[in-house]
Order: sequence, then C-alpha cells, then structure tokens
Amino acid sequence: MSASGQFTPREIVSELDRYVIGQRDAKRAVAVALRNRWRRQQVPEELRDEIAPKNIIMIGATGVGKTEIARRLAKLAQAPFIKVEASKFTEVGYVGRDVESIIRDLTELAIQLVSEEEQRGVRAKAEDRAEERLLDALLPRPVGGPVGTAAPMPGAVADGPSAESSETREKLRKLLRLGELEDREVELEFADESGGPSLSIMGPQGVEEMGVQFKDLLSGMMPRQTRRRQMKIAEAREALIAEEAIALVDADKVKELAIRRTEQTGIVFIDEIDKVAVGSGGRQGPDVSREGVQRDLLPIVEGSTVQTKHGPVVTDHILFVAAGAFHVAKPSDLIPELQGRFPIRVELASLGREDLVRILTEPTNSLVRQYTALLATEDIELVFETSGVEAIAEVAATVNERAADIGARRLHTVMERLLEALSFDAPDLSKQTVVIDEALVRERLGDLLDDQDLSQFIL
Repeated sequence: MSASGQFTPREIVSELDRYVIGQRDAKRAVAVALRNRWRRQQVPEELRDEIAPKNIIMIGATGVGKTEIARRLAKLAQAPFIKVEASKFTEVGYVGRDVESIIRDLTELAIQLVSEEEQRGVRAKAEDRAEERLLDALLPRPVGGPVGTAAPMPGAVADGPSAESSETREKLRKLLRLGELEDREVELEFADESGGPSLSIMGPQGVEEMGVQFKDLLSGMMPRQTRRRQMKIAEAREALIAEEAIALVDADKVKELAIRRTEQTGIVFIDEIDKVAVGSGGRQGPDVSREGVQRDLLPIVEGSTVQTKHGPVVTDHILFVAAGAFHVAKPSDLIPELQGRFPIRVELASLGREDLVRILTEPTNSLVRQYTALLATEDIELVFETSGVEAIAEVAATVNERAADIGARRLHTVMERLLEALSFDAPDLSKQTVVIDEALVRERLGDLLDDQDLSQFIL
C-alpha cells in the first residue's frame, strides 16, 4: 500500500484476485478508476472539478464476475456503493421507480457509513455514559445528586448524597468493570425507535421522497417516545453504548460528510444495462420506455443535482460502472449520449473448465471451503480430491455448453445436486469422512449428463 494509505492499482488487482478468478482486463480497468479517485484529490483545486470520472461498461455473460468485481471494489474503497438493475426503472411518467432514487439510496448508505464511523470515534465517551446509566439502574442516585444525573427511581433515598452511597456506587463500578455483574438483570429506559406516526403515500414518482420528509417533520413535532426493558447487564451495556454513541454524534456533521463522500467517492453499479438498450428492430412498444430510462439516466451520469431529504447531491464525480451480457443488444444500441459517458469498455471472458476448477478452490470464499465448513457443523468431514474437483468443473462446463451459459453460478447448482443426499442425511449420520472424488461425482451426476434434455431442467 502507498504511503497515503490508498491502494495502488497493482494492490487492488491482487486483492480482487482473492475473490475473482481471471478477468485481468476488467480488474485493471476498475483498479485504475479507483486509483484515479485518489489522484484527483491530490491535484490543484482549480483543476480538480474539471476531472471527470472515467465510467466503465463491463461486457460479459452472467456469472463471469462482473458484480463480484464491483462489490469487492467498493469494500476496498470504503466508499458508498449501490448496485441497481437498470430493468427495474421506468422513465418519468410511467409507474415504477425513477432513476433519481439511485442517488437518494446511495446518500442513505453514505449517511449510515459516516454515522458508524463517527460512533466509533465517540465510543469511549459512550462507554462512560453507559456505565453511569447502568450504575443508576443498580443504585439510583439520591435526590440532590450532581446536576444532570438520572431522576430517582422508586425507593431512592430522599436526602442529600452521602459518603455511604458514593462508596457503594464505586464498589458497584469496580464489580461492573471486573465483569462480575454480567448476569444481573436491570430495568432500563430506551428511546422507542418504532414509535411515532406512520405514513404511506401512493402517487406519482418523486412523491415517496416527499412522504419521507413529511413523516420526518411529523416525528419531530411528536413527543419523544420511550420504553422500559428488563435485560441482563451484559446485553444492556452494548445497547446503552449504541444509544449513547448515536446521541453524541452530530447529525448535521454526519449529513455534511455523507453528502461530500457521496459526491466525491460514491460508486453506482448499474447491472443489466443491456436490458434498456434498444435493438435494431425499431422503437415501438416497450422500446420507447427503454430509451426513456436511458435518457433519464443520462443527466445523472453526465452530472446533475439530485434533491434528497439530507440536501442536494451533485453527481458530477460519482463513478458509474455499468454491466450487461449484451446477448441480444450491443453497446452501440445505447443512445449515443449515454455511450459517450462510459469511455472505458472491458469484455469479460467466458469461463472454461480450468477457470471453474480454480473458482472451486482458490478464492477465500470458495465453494469447497463453504461446503466443507457447513457439513463440519454436523461432524461430517468433506475431503475434496483433485479428481473430484476437476469432475465437478467438467460437469458445470458441459452443462453451460449444452444449455444457457450462466458461468460460475452453474457450480452452485452442480454442488447442491452432488451433496443433496448427504446434506439431508447429515444430522442422522455418525461422525465420518466423505471423500469427493471423480467416481462419486460420476455416480451422482453421470446419468444427468447422459440425458441432455434432463440436465437442462435439473442443472
């Protein structure tokens, strides 16, 4: 990692290699795009606003790693990230979601991200305040105690603070810190997050945002609702820390930082962009709506201001990564203006047998590791031999060739079919070791491969 703490392109690709097999061109493209976000922040301010993000279109069949690359990229960047499907949106005037909701949702994610960071920053102070509330529940402060202390509970002493009560409180504090009171139950008062008025508005696009703002306005006018809960100290401590941390965070600061982060580092992944491309057959029927979605997307991708309940968000420097299989349509079927806003195009290769073998075993979250861990919970030890892994990959590759090519997702269906009986019987079996070799794979899946028609429906 560079001295700045920002990943270099080579380090980004190396990290992506842990989860995505192959697709070197796509990894390099997104690595450079992410590094350019950092580079832009280092240039003089007068030039900074002129540098537009280099948006990317990834072209490839389903299951080759497009979504996984984008998802891992967002984790590396620690940036607000949202994945949407272009086919779920409609143009203005039609029933459905409008494209501006993408930016509103991205801003909400940024609010959550920044709020969690700010809460971690005040955790030490929140822990102190939570400890005082626990002590108040265990030993209510007497009337006349220090300003700002909790109100006395039933049974509290009516006269001023005494040396005896202070001494008792310090003893309880010591026991709390030693963890000797974790199982004791206390009754505490918490803010009731479920309280307040509920409001639903059905109507044209954009009204849902107005409804949320109206609900927030009503909530601010209503008295704060609280509820009492009986819980053990071990559980109560974390709940109190969380509530105190939220109270300590400056909400206005969170909004300001979140909007800035959305504008400067936000990433939007638009999947199925090919579904809104208009084919060469003309522009009748649903094609009109598809082109309308593209035209609605255009100002957001080009750079515009979207109103959210937290304030206006400028989209000029948000990075957009689009992806699609483009089996029927072509990237050139997108409207020219939108094509121009995605200058970088990378094609992801289809996955062959060798790729599927690597996908089964190499990634940190590989299917072999997942199934081994799942069945280990039932005292079943799965041992995948090399021949077994190769046979599983061969079955998946063969079915992908005969039926629809769904890439690595085919491995999930093959593995489920292979281990279905074992997964069902595992709770009733005694501790044992099961070896997955080529013979077992052929025995379980051979008949399906022989019957080409049947394999389409089962695998």
